[in-house]
Amino acid sequence: MKIDTTLEEQFDNMGDDHISSAEDTPMREDAFVLNDKEKIEKIKASVTDILHTLGLDLNDDSLKGTPNRVAKMFVNEIFGGLHPDRKPKASTFDNKYKYGEMLVEKNITLYSTCEHHLLPIVGRAHIAYISSGSVVGLSKMNRIVDYYAKRPQVQERLTIQVVKELQKVLGTEDVACIIDAKHLCVNSRGISDIESSTVTAEYGGKFKEEAVRREFLNFIQLETKF
Repeated sequence: MKIDTTLEEQFDNMGDDHISSAEDTPMREDAFVLNDKEKIEKIKASVTDILHTLGLDLNDDSLKGTPNRVAKMFVNEIFGGLHPDRKPKASTFDNKYKYGEMLVEKNITLYSTCEHHLLPIVGRAHIAYISSGSVVGLSKMNRIVDYYAKRPQVQERLTIQVVKELQKVLGTEDVACIIDAKHLCVNSRGISDIESSTVTAEYGGKFKEEAVRREFLNFIQLETKF
């Protein structure tokens, strides 16, 4: 007997399996036709409808400002990384001191949002690169992580996006990123496993070599606490 599933059921199943279909965040061509103010107004109306459908009294002092707060948070904060104008300027400098070993920036605080249930992803990113002649300011690595994290995400895609951006900025393939994070779609709903975390890695260039990769792993040791 043929089992037919609806499109909604197929997407539900894909979300539970954390499948990412592309390295680029899926965006429509008309994503920026509306300005931020217009988006906030539309989202505000949608949140109002959701809360009303749930049976909440939006005349209550505690709730009446919620639709506007949520709309502003979506546009200006947790999904602010969707707008290319907010991409951080990552200036590079000549490696005048001829530092040729691995540079590691570990325990970068990461806040993102799971695109399957719109629940938080909280964790740490660890980045390393080997200079081919250029270096980048340390805080710029944190800002790159923050920019790509501030959008609906899957952790696999986020890890790849961070590496590819730094490869472009530094002009080298020798970049690696590991992310260790808790997903509240797992921790607070469904299986409700509060202890588990997800680890993803992307290795470029020399980091595909076992010895170099092991050195990176020894540096970070993945002893992150949340």
